[in-house]
Amino acid sequence: MELGLGGKRAAIAGGSSGLGLATARALAREGVRVAICGRDRSRAEAAAREIGATAIALVADVSEVEQATGFVSDARSQLGGLDILVSNAGGPPPGTFESTPVEAYAGAIALNLMSVVAMCKEAVPAMREQGWGRVVAITSLAVRAPLATLILSNTARAGATGFLKTLAREVAGDGVTVNSLQPGLHATRRLEGLFGADLDTLAEQIPAGALGRPEDFGAIATFLCSESARFITGAAIPVDGGSYEGLL
Repeated sequence: MELGLGGKRAAIAGGSSGLGLATARALAREGVRVAICGRDRSRAEAAAREIGATAIALVADVSEVEQATGFVSDARSQLGGLDILVSNAGGPPPGTFESTPVEAYAGAIALNLMSVVAMCKEAVPAMREQGWGRVVAITSLAVRAPLATLILSNTARAGATGFLKTLAREVAGDGVTVNSLQPGLHATRRLEGLFGADLDTLAEQIPAGALGRPEDFGAIATFLCSESARFITGAAIPVDGGSYEGLL
């Protein structure tokens, strides 16, 4: 399928590893010029070299509003414009209601909600002016079914989903689509950090019989950025190998 993405320009937050990197790779393969960011310069630069000659590495901690905004602004400046924003950030620490202090919620909201708001505020107005844009947010399956011991992520990402749905309806008539992808269990470093040796057991619990592959996730994100996906907006799509059991 021709995705019509050749020559487009994308900013991918958290693009130095995991699902962000997989998405950046997939977009680059379709001829998209990409700018990625991470908190560690050496890792971001190594990821950009792996993606290819047209990839740009930037350093930003998107949990800081000014840095999230600055990442999008710098990406636009270096790419000569911006057509695609992929908002993405790592998850906050695990915890339960009992174990999580009130003070921890502000950091989680900054990381997984305010980063999305800030990046969209910087990226979307210019997309509306040019009459074409794509926003794809990487959130979590926990938005549909909160995960035990991840109360901070459950809370912040649900807020981000509400923001994205509202934004999608406001800009739908301007050629800009806004969607989120809700990954289930994928073979990433974060999952290894959370579950360690229990990964095989987790895989057995997924109806598809395996952990998700980051490259497959990247392909789905890339399709949502395509011209063919122009009538999909305001959607929150699980990418989970059948794990989610609900009807809606």
